[in-house]
Amino acid sequence: MRLDERRTQAARAPNLEAVLRSGPFHSALRAAIAARQLPLHRVRHHLARRGVTIGVTSLSYWQHGARRPQRPESMRAVRALEEILELPEESLIRLLGPVPGTAVPERPAARPYRSPIEASGAVERLLAELESPLDGGVHTVGHHERVRIGARRQLLGRDSQQIVRAHRDGVDRYVAVHHGDPGCSPADVAVRAMENCRTGRVRWDDEAGVLVAELLFDARLRAGDTHLFHYGFEDGTAGPATEYVRGFGFAGGQYALQVRFADDALPVRCHRFAQRSAAGPRDGRHELALSGTHRSAHMVEPQVRAGLVGIGWDWE
Repeated sequence: MRLDERRTQAARAPNLEAVLRSGPFHSALRAAIAARQLPLHRVRHHLARRGVTIGVTSLSYWQHGARRPQRPESMRAVRALEEILELPEESLIRLLGPVPGTAVPERPAARPYRSPIEASGAVERLLAELESPLDGGVHTVGHHERVRIGARRQLLGRDSQQIVRAHRDGVDRYVAVHHGDPGCSPADVAVRAMENCRTGRVRWDDEAGVLVAELLFDARLRAGDTHLFHYGFEDGTAGPATEYVRGFGFAGGQYALQVRFADDALPVRCHRFAQRSAAGPRDGRHELALSGTHRSAHMVEPQVRAGLVGIGWDWE
Protein backbone atom coordinates (compact mmCIF):
# COMPACT_ATOMS: atom_id res chain seq x y z
CA MET A 1 0.00 0.00 0.00
CA ARG A 2 1.36 3.40 -0.96
CA LEU A 3 2.02 6.10 1.65
CA ASP A 4 -0.71 8.38 0.30
CA GLU A 5 -3.24 5.53 0.49
CA ARG A 6 -2.28 4.79 4.12
CA ARG A 7 -2.69 8.46 4.96
CA THR A 8 -6.10 8.61 3.30
CA GLN A 9 -7.26 5.57 5.26
CA ALA A 10 -5.91 7.05 8.48
CA ALA A 11 -7.80 10.27 7.85
CA ARG A 12 -10.99 8.24 7.60
CA ALA A 13 -10.40 6.30 10.78
CA PRO A 14 -13.44 5.97 13.09
CA ASN A 15 -11.92 8.20 15.78
CA LEU A 16 -11.39 11.04 13.34
CA GLU A 17 -14.86 10.64 11.88
CA ALA A 18 -16.35 10.76 15.37
CA VAL A 19 -14.53 13.90 16.42
CA LEU A 20 -15.39 15.58 13.12
CA ARG A 21 -19.04 14.97 13.93
CA SER A 22 -18.98 16.05 17.57
CA GLY A 23 -16.00 18.40 17.87
CA PRO A 24 -14.66 20.43 19.46
CA PHE A 25 -12.79 22.15 16.66
CA HIS A 26 -9.30 21.90 18.21
CA SER A 27 -9.66 18.16 18.83
CA ALA A 28 -10.83 17.57 15.28
CA LEU A 29 -7.98 19.61 13.83
CA ARG A 30 -5.40 17.83 15.98
CA ALA A 31 -6.77 14.41 15.02
CA ALA A 32 -6.80 15.32 11.32
CA ILE A 33 -3.20 16.55 11.40
CA ALA A 34 -2.13 13.40 13.23
CA ALA A 35 -3.96 11.19 10.74
CA ARG A 36 -2.20 12.88 7.83
CA GLN A 37 1.14 12.53 9.68
CA LEU A 38 2.09 16.11 8.81
CA PRO A 39 4.34 18.20 11.08
CA LEU A 40 3.10 21.75 11.55
CA HIS A 41 5.84 23.29 9.44
CA ARG A 42 4.67 21.16 6.50
CA VAL A 43 1.06 22.21 7.09
CA ARG A 44 2.23 25.83 7.01
CA HIS A 45 4.10 25.12 3.75
CA HIS A 46 0.98 23.65 2.12
CA LEU A 47 -1.04 26.68 3.24
CA ALA A 48 1.56 29.05 1.81
CA ARG A 49 1.36 27.28 -1.56
CA ARG A 50 -2.36 28.15 -1.53
CA GLY A 51 -1.63 31.79 -0.75
CA VAL A 52 -2.53 31.55 2.95
CA THR A 53 0.00 32.79 5.49
CA ILE A 54 -0.43 31.26 8.95
CA GLY A 55 2.41 30.69 11.40
CA VAL A 56 3.29 27.46 13.15
CA THR A 57 2.53 29.19 16.48
CA SER A 58 -1.04 29.94 15.39
CA LEU A 59 -1.60 26.40 14.14
CA SER A 60 -0.36 25.11 17.49
CA TYR A 61 -2.79 27.45 19.30
CA TRP A 62 -5.67 26.19 17.19
CA GLN A 63 -5.05 22.48 17.66
CA HIS A 64 -4.63 22.84 21.43
CA GLY A 65 -7.61 25.12 22.00
CA ALA A 66 -5.56 28.12 23.18
CA ARG A 67 -7.02 30.22 20.38
CA ARG A 68 -9.93 29.86 17.99
CA PRO A 69 -10.00 30.95 14.31
CA GLN A 70 -12.37 33.86 13.97
CA ARG A 71 -11.00 36.50 11.61
CA PRO A 72 -11.76 36.30 7.87
CA GLU A 73 -8.18 35.33 6.97
CA SER A 74 -8.24 32.64 9.66
CA MET A 75 -11.47 31.19 8.27
CA ARG A 76 -9.88 31.11 4.83
CA ALA A 77 -7.03 29.11 6.33
CA VAL A 78 -9.48 26.63 7.89
CA ARG A 79 -11.12 25.99 4.50
CA ALA A 80 -7.68 25.40 3.01
CA LEU A 81 -6.88 22.99 5.85
CA GLU A 82 -9.92 20.90 4.94
CA GLU A 83 -8.44 20.42 1.48
CA ILE A 84 -4.87 19.82 2.70
CA LEU A 85 -5.98 17.29 5.32
CA GLU A 86 -8.35 15.53 2.86
CA LEU A 87 -11.43 16.25 4.95
CA PRO A 88 -15.03 16.67 3.80
CA GLU A 89 -15.95 20.20 2.82
CA GLU A 90 -17.23 22.32 5.75
CA SER A 91 -16.24 19.61 8.27
CA LEU A 92 -13.97 21.96 10.25
CA ILE A 93 -15.79 25.21 9.48
CA ARG A 94 -19.06 24.00 10.95
CA LEU A 95 -17.32 23.19 14.26
CA LEU A 96 -16.55 26.90 14.59
CA GLY A 97 -20.21 27.91 14.76
CA PRO A 98 -21.00 30.27 17.65
CA VAL A 99 -22.18 28.80 20.94
CA PRO A 100 -25.47 30.45 21.96
CA GLY A 101 -25.01 32.99 24.73
CA THR A 102 -21.22 32.97 24.61
CA ALA A 103 -18.50 34.95 22.91
CA VAL A 104 -15.40 33.15 21.71
CA PRO A 105 -12.34 35.42 21.80
CA GLU A 106 -9.53 35.07 19.28
CA ARG A 107 -6.98 35.37 22.12
CA PRO A 108 -6.91 33.66 25.51
CA ALA A 109 -8.87 35.54 28.17
CA ALA A 110 -5.99 35.54 30.64
CA ARG A 111 -2.23 35.67 30.45
CA PRO A 112 -0.74 32.53 32.06
CA TYR A 113 2.57 34.00 30.93
CA ARG A 114 2.41 32.66 27.44
CA SER A 115 5.55 34.44 26.27
CA PRO A 116 8.34 31.85 26.59
CA ILE A 117 6.21 28.87 25.59
CA GLU A 118 3.52 29.93 23.16
CA ALA A 119 5.29 32.94 21.62
CA SER A 120 8.79 31.49 21.57
CA GLY A 121 8.41 30.30 17.98
CA ALA A 122 7.34 33.77 16.86
CA VAL A 123 10.24 35.42 18.72
CA GLU A 124 12.76 33.03 17.20
CA ARG A 125 11.38 33.68 13.71
CA LEU A 126 11.45 37.45 14.16
CA LEU A 127 14.99 37.35 15.54
CA ALA A 128 16.01 35.24 12.55
CA GLU A 129 14.56 37.90 10.23
CA LEU A 130 16.82 40.44 11.93
CA GLU A 131 19.76 37.99 11.80
CA SER A 132 20.18 38.37 15.55
CA PRO A 133 21.53 35.61 17.84
CA LEU A 134 19.49 34.84 20.95
CA ASP A 135 21.92 36.64 23.28
CA GLY A 136 22.74 39.44 20.82
CA GLY A 137 26.43 39.28 21.67
CA VAL A 138 25.93 41.01 25.02
CA HIS A 139 25.25 40.14 28.66
CA THR A 140 23.12 42.35 30.88
CA VAL A 141 24.99 43.96 33.77
CA GLY A 142 22.02 45.93 35.12
CA HIS A 143 18.43 46.54 34.09
CA HIS A 144 15.87 48.89 35.68
CA GLU A 145 12.43 48.51 34.17
CA ARG A 146 9.41 50.74 34.89
CA VAL A 147 5.96 49.51 33.88
CA ARG A 148 2.93 51.82 33.74
CA ILE A 149 -0.64 50.55 34.23
CA GLY A 150 -3.43 52.85 33.05
CA ALA A 151 -6.86 53.83 34.29
CA ARG A 152 -8.45 50.99 32.28
CA ARG A 153 -6.07 48.58 34.04
CA GLN A 154 -4.15 48.09 30.80
CA LEU A 155 -0.41 48.04 30.20
CA LEU A 156 0.20 51.59 29.00
CA GLY A 157 3.90 51.13 28.42
CA ARG A 158 7.29 50.35 29.87
CA ASP A 159 10.68 52.04 30.02
CA SER A 160 14.05 50.32 30.39
CA GLN A 161 17.42 51.65 31.47
CA GLN A 162 19.89 48.91 30.66
CA ILE A 163 23.61 48.33 30.92
CA VAL A 164 25.12 45.58 28.78
CA ARG A 165 28.63 44.20 28.34
CA ALA A 166 29.77 42.84 24.99
CA HIS A 167 31.27 39.34 24.99
CA ARG A 168 32.49 39.57 21.40
CA ASP A 169 33.85 42.30 19.14
CA GLY A 170 31.68 44.30 16.76
CA VAL A 171 28.40 44.50 18.69
CA ASP A 172 26.49 47.61 17.58
CA ARG A 173 22.90 46.89 18.52
CA TYR A 174 20.49 45.33 20.99
CA VAL A 175 17.22 43.65 20.02
CA ALA A 176 14.42 44.33 22.53
CA VAL A 177 11.33 42.11 22.71
CA HIS A 178 7.85 43.26 23.75
CA HIS A 179 5.19 40.68 24.67
CA GLY A 180 1.73 42.21 24.79
CA ASP A 181 -1.15 41.10 26.97
CA PRO A 182 -4.07 39.23 25.36
CA GLY A 183 -5.66 41.45 22.72
CA CYS A 184 -2.47 43.41 22.08
CA SER A 185 -2.03 44.90 18.61
CA PRO A 186 1.76 44.91 18.14
CA ALA A 187 1.44 46.91 14.92
CA ASP A 188 0.16 49.81 17.03
CA VAL A 189 2.88 49.60 19.69
CA ALA A 190 5.39 52.46 19.46
CA VAL A 191 9.11 52.00 20.09
CA ARG A 192 10.97 54.84 21.82
CA ALA A 193 14.75 55.14 21.71
CA MET A 194 15.52 57.75 24.37
CA GLU A 195 19.22 57.70 25.21
CA ASN A 196 22.38 56.31 23.60
CA CYS A 197 20.47 54.34 20.96
CA ARG A 198 18.21 54.84 17.96
CA THR A 199 15.45 52.70 16.50
CA GLY A 200 16.36 50.34 13.67
CA ARG A 201 14.20 47.65 12.10
CA VAL A 202 10.95 46.66 13.82
CA ARG A 203 9.10 43.39 13.23
CA TRP A 204 5.99 41.90 14.83
CA ASP A 205 3.66 38.92 14.87
CA ASP A 206 -0.03 39.84 15.24
CA GLU A 207 -1.17 36.37 16.21
CA ALA A 208 1.41 35.98 18.98
CA GLY A 209 1.18 39.60 20.16
CA VAL A 210 4.95 39.99 19.93
CA LEU A 211 7.13 42.83 18.67
CA VAL A 212 10.93 42.96 18.33
CA ALA A 213 12.90 46.14 17.74
CA GLU A 214 16.52 46.88 16.92
CA LEU A 215 18.14 49.52 19.10
CA LEU A 216 21.24 50.74 17.27
CA PHE A 217 24.32 52.03 19.10
CA ASP A 218 26.47 54.88 17.79
CA ALA A 219 29.67 52.82 17.96
CA ARG A 220 30.71 49.18 17.76
CA LEU A 221 31.57 47.62 21.09
CA ARG A 222 34.66 45.52 21.64
CA ALA A 223 34.58 42.45 23.85
CA GLY A 224 34.43 43.67 27.46
CA ASP A 225 33.02 47.12 26.62
CA THR A 226 29.87 48.26 28.43
CA HIS A 227 27.04 50.39 27.09
CA LEU A 228 24.21 52.19 28.92
CA PHE A 229 21.04 52.99 26.98
CA HIS A 230 17.41 53.94 27.58
CA TYR A 231 14.41 52.81 25.55
CA GLY A 232 10.72 51.99 25.91
CA PHE A 233 7.48 50.75 24.37
CA GLU A 234 4.11 52.54 24.31
CA ASP A 235 1.30 49.98 24.23
CA GLY A 236 -2.18 50.51 25.70
CA THR A 237 -3.75 48.25 23.05
CA ALA A 238 -4.78 45.27 25.21
CA GLY A 239 -7.26 44.55 27.99
CA PRO A 240 -6.72 44.54 31.76
CA ALA A 241 -3.34 43.30 32.96
CA THR A 242 -2.87 41.24 36.10
CA GLU A 243 0.90 40.73 36.03
CA TYR A 244 4.14 41.68 34.37
CA VAL A 245 6.74 39.00 33.77
CA ARG A 246 10.32 39.22 32.54
CA GLY A 247 12.03 36.17 31.04
CA PHE A 248 15.79 35.62 31.12
CA GLY A 249 17.43 33.13 28.81
CA PHE A 250 20.76 33.55 30.57
CA ALA A 251 21.95 34.40 34.06
CA GLY A 252 22.88 38.04 34.41
CA GLY A 253 23.32 41.07 36.63
CA GLN A 254 20.89 43.07 38.71
CA TYR A 255 17.26 43.47 37.63
CA ALA A 256 14.82 45.93 39.22
CA LEU A 257 11.15 46.03 38.26
CA GLN A 258 8.76 48.81 39.25
CA VAL A 259 5.04 48.71 38.40
CA ARG A 260 3.20 52.01 38.74
CA PHE A 261 -0.60 52.21 38.75
CA ALA A 262 -2.97 55.03 37.80
CA ASP A 263 -4.39 56.83 40.84
CA ASP A 264 -7.95 55.77 40.01
CA ALA A 265 -7.09 52.12 39.25
CA LEU A 266 -5.24 50.66 42.23
CA PRO A 267 -4.98 46.92 42.94
CA VAL A 268 -5.95 45.50 46.31
CA ARG A 269 -2.68 43.56 46.66
CA CYS A 270 0.61 42.91 44.87
CA HIS A 271 3.18 40.13 45.04
CA ARG A 272 6.44 39.09 43.40
CA PHE A 273 7.16 35.60 42.11
CA ALA A 274 9.76 33.56 40.25
CA GLN A 275 9.81 30.48 38.00
CA ARG A 276 12.73 28.31 36.97
CA SER A 277 11.00 27.71 33.63
CA ALA A 278 7.80 28.74 31.92
CA ALA A 279 6.33 25.28 32.45
CA GLY A 280 7.49 24.98 36.07
CA PRO A 281 5.73 25.99 39.29
CA ARG A 282 5.95 29.48 40.68
CA ASP A 283 7.88 29.96 43.87
CA GLY A 284 9.47 32.78 45.80
CA ARG A 285 6.08 34.45 46.25
CA HIS A 286 6.29 37.48 48.49
CA GLU A 287 3.72 40.17 49.18
CA LEU A 288 4.73 43.68 48.11
CA ALA A 289 3.69 46.96 49.65
CA LEU A 290 2.02 49.50 47.39
CA SER A 291 3.55 52.90 47.99
CA GLY A 292 0.94 55.55 48.75
CA THR A 293 3.13 58.31 47.31
CA HIS A 294 4.11 56.82 43.98
CA ARG A 295 1.29 54.24 43.63
CA SER A 296 3.83 51.60 42.76
CA ALA A 297 5.29 48.27 43.81
CA HIS A 298 8.81 47.10 43.08
CA MET A 299 11.16 44.16 43.36
CA VAL A 300 14.93 43.78 42.97
CA GLU A 301 16.89 40.69 41.89
CA PRO A 302 20.58 41.25 42.79
CA GLN A 303 21.65 38.62 40.25
CA VAL A 304 19.12 37.05 37.95
CA ARG A 305 19.07 33.38 37.00
CA ALA A 306 17.74 31.90 33.80
CA GLY A 307 13.97 31.73 34.14
CA LEU A 308 11.17 34.14 34.94
CA VAL A 309 10.52 36.79 37.56
CA GLY A 310 7.63 39.19 37.85
CA ILE A 311 5.04 41.09 39.80
CA GLY A 312 1.37 40.11 39.89
CA TRP A 313 -1.62 41.91 41.37
CA ASP A 314 -5.31 41.47 42.17
CA TRP A 315 -7.88 44.07 41.22
CA GLU A 316 -10.52 42.96 43.70
